[in-house]
Formats: sequence, structure tokens, C-alpha cells
Amino acid sequence: MKSFLNALLLLGALSIAPTGEAQQSQDFGEYVVHYNALNTKLIPPQVAQGYGIQRSSSRALLNVTILKKVMGSPGTPVGASVTATGTNLTGQTRTIDMRRADDSEGAIYYLGEFPIHNLETYRFDIEVKIEGHDDPLVVKFQQQFYTE
Repeated sequence: MKSFLNALLLLGALSIAPTGEAQQSQDFGEYVVHYNALNTKLIPPQVAQGYGIQRSSSRALLNVTILKKVMGSPGTPVGASVTATGTNLTGQTRTIDMRRADDSEGAIYYLGEFPIHNLETYRFDIEVKIEGHDDPLVVKFQQQFYTE
């Protein structure tokens, strides 16, 4: 089975509107934060079941992972405290409860589910606090969702 992160990043890239960026990550020097948000209906049933994700066309998943740069490798997964909010275009803000999920290959993901409506756009604010670092890493992005 492919790693969960690779599957979600691929699904996220495929679900992005044509004006969106294919690579959803932000470089913070020694760390890179990878992120995406997608309709949970796009997640294969066996993956959703394995991670306790509710598949539905009216639910979305925010996925965040943090990697510490290591020369000659894709990076080392890093544990952190991750908080996220999403604000739709009418100004309604939703706190997205993020939970940690570790896979058998050593990857660490932070996952949060939330309800969505067709053509709803969210502006996400993600704050990553890595242990031992005072300043949080902040990621902001926007995503439109399709339920039909």
C-alpha cells in the first residue's frame, strides 16, 4: 500500500482548481510543512477506515505533515502541536480539531475533518508549534470544495 501522505497529496493535487498550486507545501528553513484539503469521498474506503475518516461528499479532510530537512532524503517526520481554523467567504469561522495519526512507515499526519457545502470556499489558517521552538510556523491557503 502506498504511504498515506503520498496518496493524499496526489488526491489533493488532482482536486485543486486549475488556478491552484500543484505543490502544497511551505518551506520554513529547516522544516517544510505539507498540507492539503480534500473531499473525504475521494479517499479510498480502506484508507479512510484505517485512519477513522468518515467518507462523505459533504465532509472534507485537512491533512498537515511536517518534515525536517535531512540532506539526501525526503525529510524526517516531526511531531508538533497543530491547530487550524477555516473561514468561509461569508465570514463563518470553524475551528478544525486536528488529531495526530502515525502510520507503520514512521510518517506523522495531523488530520481534521469538517463539513462542507458545494462550491464553498475556505480560507485556512494553520499554526504549527514544533517542540523546542518558540515561534510557530504559520500556513495560510484557500480551497474551494465540490460536493456534487
